[in-house]
Amino acid sequence: MEKAPLPGDDEDAVREGQSQTQLLGEDGGVTEGGSADPSRPTWGSKLQYLLAQVGFSVGLGNVWRFPYLCHQNGGGAFLLLYVVLLVVVGVPLFFLELAAGQSIRQGSIGVWAHISPRLAGIGYASCVVCFFVALYYNVIIGWSLFYLGSSFQSPLPWENCPVQGNHTVKECSLSSPTTYFWYRRALDITDSIEETGSFNPIMTGCLLAAWAIVCLAMIKGIKSSGKVMYFSSLFPYVVLLCFLIRGLMLEGAFEGVLYMLWPRLHIWGDVQVWRQAATQVFFALGLGFGSVIAYSSYNPRHNNCHRDALLVSTINFLTSLLASLVVFAVLGFRARDIAKGCVVRNVNLLAQLGPLPAQMAPPFNLSDPGSVSMEEYGAWFEDWGLNASRGLNACRLEDEMNKGVEGTGLAFIAFTEAMTLFPASPFWSCLFFLMLLNLGLSTMFGTMQGILTPLIDSFKTLARHKTMLTVFSCLLGFVIGLIFVQRCGNYFVTMFDDYSATLPLIIVVIFETFSVAWMYGADRFMDDIEVMLQWRPPVVYKYLWQFICPLAMVGLLLASLINMVLKHPTYKSWNQQKVKEEELQYPAWALGVLVSLILLASLPIPVGYVRQLVVDLRRGAPGGGEEGGAPAALRHRNHDIYRKCSTTDPVEGSSPEPPLGDDDDDDDGGGGEGEGRRRGRERPPPENGFLPLADGRGEGLYRLLPQEEGEEEETTGV
Repeated sequence: MEKAPLPGDDEDAVREGQSQTQLLGEDGGVTEGGSADPSRPTWGSKLQYLLAQVGFSVGLGNVWRFPYLCHQNGGGAFLLLYVVLLVVVGVPLFFLELAAGQSIRQGSIGVWAHISPRLAGIGYASCVVCFFVALYYNVIIGWSLFYLGSSFQSPLPWENCPVQGNHTVKECSLSSPTTYFWYRRALDITDSIEETGSFNPIMTGCLLAAWAIVCLAMIKGIKSSGKVMYFSSLFPYVVLLCFLIRGLMLEGAFEGVLYMLWPRLHIWGDVQVWRQAATQVFFALGLGFGSVIAYSSYNPRHNNCHRDALLVSTINFLTSLLASLVVFAVLGFRARDIAKGCVVRNVNLLAQLGPLPAQMAPPFNLSDPGSVSMEEYGAWFEDWGLNASRGLNACRLEDEMNKGVEGTGLAFIAFTEAMTLFPASPFWSCLFFLMLLNLGLSTMFGTMQGILTPLIDSFKTLARHKTMLTVFSCLLGFVIGLIFVQRCGNYFVTMFDDYSATLPLIIVVIFETFSVAWMYGADRFMDDIEVMLQWRPPVVYKYLWQFICPLAMVGLLLASLINMVLKHPTYKSWNQQKVKEEELQYPAWALGVLVSLILLASLPIPVGYVRQLVVDLRRGAPGGGEEGGAPAALRHRNHDIYRKCSTTDPVEGSSPEPPLGDDDDDDDGGGGEGEGRRRGRERPPPENGFLPLADGRGEGLYRLLPQEEGEEEETTGV
């Protein structure tokens, strides 16, 4: 069957060496820079694609993980370390995944199988990890739905302790209203992971609602999820800006922000700080999930994925910084309010102690505790507090800043408590949890795309039943996800979050980098990128892919393994009798589940390699007729040069399209100038690039054009 003409055949497709990024229209017609496969869906606009990538990479971790790490690991010093690792490791690996997906136009399974069928297991491993993450991530979305629904009350249900009879509930009075609401009303949690308990009916309904939202948004592929991104990706920024403006107007906000950003450079000598910074870079960009590859595979061929990599990485970092400012401005206000209450209680206690010796007498009025400032009380306590009474507290703001600033403790306890102090607190609570809901959904869409796209691209039967596959995946996710809505379900969420993705994803990215940089060849990959972008990326990427990134990822893997071996895996539980959090070790059976999760996610890589090796041996060809994904016949062909060609014979009287790279004066590649434009110098093309060759009938994207003897060669860097 005759293929439709390529977008490059249009005379305006490539103009003055500039890459075109106009996507296919809603009718699926082929436009400039489009796919060689007209049947493949594409983004409705470039903005949709960018919002999808930003929405996937910017998630809940930017709000409740990054601020905590920044605060705990040196403040401004951690920020500087994070930026260094982002530039040296994060951006190159993100660019690698974007370029691979865009050039091959397949999901993660197809991309790595294209290099070599023996590497298809890398893609399957990504799918397994995405499935594990989707299972517990949608539970967090369900929690956000529950809190969002509970926010339409005044006063908020977590603002005051409940009363039973004539007495306040003891568990609530000894902790706090927000803590009690989270552990007892929302989760109804058990004391440990070994106490299973019954299902939580309210959270089961919220989980079902979360999966229903995801299913409806994904049911038409990127045509439906892309449109949802306009709201789910942009709305969180509106909320963050509103909270930043409101937070900076609060008393104590400056102290909170300063406490987070104060640089402590000595932490650079701690290996664990480097590990945590590298891990945050790794997960912030969503590397290894296959979602980045899946999203970029729907791009037009000549889209500037290098610019996209820089843009999305920068937006991700700035979002983390913005979220940190918001979080610590609000937490600074909360900490000051708590510390101020502590001062009032201690001044009242001082008044009850009676007259103190003259040298110990406080310089403030004991009869008016509300007028005593934290600074006055702090200075007196430093000198005489412990001598006056063992029952007095320091009431330091820093002590309160250290409590409940990570993960669910931040979102559902500390930040929620701070919002009860705002005027019109239900309004701010609705905004906050609607923001969490959208952050979670945008990441969830990308995670599901990392599962569905590779399967649809790799199996024709599934491709013919995309809707059924989407619905079945969501139903399966809900059924398995019921383990997270037991009374002990929160502990399983912690287990999956800490262990089901971390090590497998690091392993996946190590194999990805090794496959591209060494098996396929960094030079060949740079050649393919030059064909796509029409300018050659800076040569520094080659060395980063070959040496720095693999070494960094192997170091991160070893550091994570050593940390697991030296420190017995633990989790935080809520003890109802002691009314406080405790750190418990996982029981033996839980360790077995933990190890099984890591093995299940990692096994597809060696299993896929061994399976294909056996298939190749049975065929009687050790290499399976391929080497690095290149058909054996290509290795014996006389290659001269790639040139852009039409998929059909040129119409008589039409002017031939110039080869890529002829207009080098208008190269928009910046750093690639001079590197990719090597005129008059022979450089054979790769034997088999990611970009497909034209076949004998002229169908395909690129054709090998013979040159007459003595003719001056003009290479395009491909």
